[in-house]
Amino acid sequence: MDSFKDKLNSLARTLGKAVPNESEYIDYKTLRKQYETQANQEIAQLQQQSKKQRIETLHGRSDLNPRWTFANLIEDSDDVVEAVSIAQSFIAAHEDKAWRDAGSHMMIFYGDYGRGKSHIAGAIAHQLIDQYEVTVLYRQLSTLLEMRHSAYDFGSQDNAGQKFRAAHQELLDVDMLILDEVCVNETVLKKNSQSWLGNLLRQRLVNKKNCILITNHNLGDLEQALGRYCFESIKEYDTYKVRFSGPSRRKGLTLDEEDQVTSAPRYQPNQVR
Repeated sequence: MDSFKDKLNSLARTLGKAVPNESEYIDYKTLRKQYETQANQEIAQLQQQSKKQRIETLHGRSDLNPRWTFANLIEDSDDVVEAVSIAQSFIAAHEDKAWRDAGSHMMIFYGDYGRGKSHIAGAIAHQLIDQYEVTVLYRQLSTLLEMRHSAYDFGSQDNAGQKFRAAHQELLDVDMLILDEVCVNETVLKKNSQSWLGNLLRQRLVNKKNCILITNHNLGDLEQALGRYCFESIKEYDTYKVRFSGPSRRKGLTLDEEDQVTSAPRYQPNQVR
């Protein structure tokens, strides 16, 4: 009479399967350990894929320029080298839970156009997303103020008010808010704009949310442009001030030869002849 093992081997041959040898026998503990190792590897792979998807989503929602990274930054002046050093220290501090829980932190980047302020702010944001999955939102202040003003057009048919309320809530909730072009071409913001921005910053302060402000003003002119109420809101933060004073990194426009010819008369609109 065939043994149970013989019957299994016969069934394996019928199904075209290999017949195991005695030497291939694996005890239960070893087999269980192998299965657990394989399962843990699969779980780790799924977690890595899930994290990658989350990070890609965070980058997509941030509205950051993808080229604003430390890898693309040219450290060709002392102010940029110092700014990068401060930025890296700010990023590394996120590893410390006590630092994160201590309060709200703000970086103020100020200096003339083309000095790399927005680039370094974006590089900080990209790295925070990659390392700590921090939610980030990049916005120009002038765009937000225009959206806010349009929200009061009660005759509008595009749900401007509802869109602005949703945008405002996002400004409150996001972990890192980058406000660029703060008070650009503005000597003084309107009083209602000062109050709105001041309230936004105070609410973020209470909720321990961080900010980066980017401006072309020096700090004295910025205080005047924002108004005392708004600037007092900024003072409540744990603040890092970074001044950019190096050369502009934006390439100038070169005129073509035909544009440099001035002898031929040019058409000028609205001329009275």
